[in-house]
Amino acid sequence: MFKDDENSLARRNLIILILAQATVGNQMVMIFIIGGLAGQSLVTNPCFATLPISLIVMGSMLSANPLSLIMQKYGRRVGFLLGTLGGASGGIIGCIGLYLSDFSIFLIGSFLSGIYMSAQGFYRFAATDTASKGFKPKAISYVMAGGLISAIIGPQLVKFTSSSLIIPFLGTYLTVILLNLIGAFLFLYLKIPLPRPEQNKNYGSRSYAQILKTPELLVAIICAMVAYALMNLVMTSTPLAVVGCGFTENNAADIVSMHVLAMFIPSFFTGHLIVRFGNIKIITAGLLILSVSGTVALSGISLANFSIALVLLGIGWNFGFIGATSLLANSHAPEERGKIQGLNDFVVFGGVTVASLASGGLMNCAGSSAASGWNAVNFAMLPFLILAGLAILFLSQNNRKII
Repeated sequence: MFKDDENSLARRNLIILILAQATVGNQMVMIFIIGGLAGQSLVTNPCFATLPISLIVMGSMLSANPLSLIMQKYGRRVGFLLGTLGGASGGIIGCIGLYLSDFSIFLIGSFLSGIYMSAQGFYRFAATDTASKGFKPKAISYVMAGGLISAIIGPQLVKFTSSSLIIPFLGTYLTVILLNLIGAFLFLYLKIPLPRPEQNKNYGSRSYAQILKTPELLVAIICAMVAYALMNLVMTSTPLAVVGCGFTENNAADIVSMHVLAMFIPSFFTGHLIVRFGNIKIITAGLLILSVSGTVALSGISLANFSIALVLLGIGWNFGFIGATSLLANSHAPEERGKIQGLNDFVVFGGVTVASLASGGLMNCAGSSAASGWNAVNFAMLPFLILAGLAILFLSQNNRKII
């Protein structure tokens, strides 16, 4: 897995980031499984059932730029500790909302949980900070692979905790608080030097408009946003669709578990594929797999359809998102990372926020049944896929060499 001494510090940090993905990262899996169901239990209008998840994503979007700039100035450790603080605070307020049966308070907790989600999004960039150029795609891939453990443990924690107390889902949110405390301990051992002062004034002084005129950066941001938005659009509605079509909450947890496994298992080789075939081919493969996922979902509502569609959704997300992240990481100078990575995640989670908000409305209010709502969710993938396809075509026409 790791061989060269050149990346010894990168390996040390990578181990910590993988452990963080595998432990504190469980909270995102858990919340995405039960967030819509908990919301549905607290709100009278089912159209707003997935609003807690949408608030998480919105919190992530709004905190992306501030967190990135804080990390640029004070270091990754400070930013990641702030993330665990947000996650723990969200868990505490979520518990209060559930205890009082107050949807508004529950939404505030969800919004604060978004701070953790945003911080977790920077793990992949932190993995590249001390890595050599050739090791960066593999480092991104390995740290994303850490999510494999949370894909296994997270759904099991939901099964164990969701009904463990008299108030449904309260035990799950208490577990979320504990996970963030573990994460705070892990990040004390992270060792990433502060970025150097701006060395290249041509890069350091670039405005956001100039950055977005760089084809590689623009396409990387668009494709990362599309991959993540589509994954969120479909996954957010999956538990509601599975239960609404007559299956159980445990069936929903198992399907989401398979989905999250599919999101992270490919990470063991995605970096190697990028090194061999290039970012653009891997991103394109991801987009094609996402389109097949939608086709399978639209072809039926059996457990097999749900399972296969969600597995393909996870694989497509992995190829599209890691490919876009690698393209972004190799398309800017180190002194730009605070500005560009913050902009990237602001746009990515902005798209995810729109997808998440649309998901609940489409699922619960676009038809007369769960099946018709589920079809509406999957038909909504099409415009996103077209946007990403046009972005890839645009980059190809620029005839630029992509590493």
